[in-house]
Amino acid sequence: MTTRTPTSVQIPAFSVAGIAVRTRNSDEMNPAIARLGGLWNRFFTQSWERKLPSRGDGDGNGDGRIFGVYSGYESNEHGAFDVTAGVAVAEPEQAQAVPGASRVDIEAGDYLVFTGEGEMPQMVIDTWVRIWHYFADNPTVQRRFGTDFEAYEGPDKVAIHIGVKP
Repeated sequence: MTTRTPTSVQIPAFSVAGIAVRTRNSDEMNPAIARLGGLWNRFFTQSWERKLPSRGDGDGNGDGRIFGVYSGYESNEHGAFDVTAGVAVAEPEQAQAVPGASRVDIEAGDYLVFTGEGEMPQMVIDTWVRIWHYFADNPTVQRRFGTDFEAYEGPDKVAIHIGVKP
């Protein structure tokens, strides 16, 4: 079920291995230069979720979720950032075992979780629009711009975790 109000959670540090691109939100609005669709297409058509080792989600239960991790923020939502499509790995070094794979470390800390359900990719776009509105409407809640991530619990469900300052 899609929730309108985010929930607050503490996330322990964990690592995700996958493939990455650098982009910015303004580029993603222009289909001629958008990179995220191509990243996800390559991830699935090349079966990266099967190439990558030992899926774990940070607490060792290996639930097999697929992650989209936002990191390397240049500044804020207007600057450039990295997006990694991947799976959680139990051992960070495992990313180096797969040629072409990269690793990103999720920062431990406070996150607001926004959930979405529906048809891809529109449900992810709609959830991000809700996130931007939430932060515009709640200026006292500040994003960290360290790591944020999408956790996919199936082809039609996402939980987007946004790192916030305590």
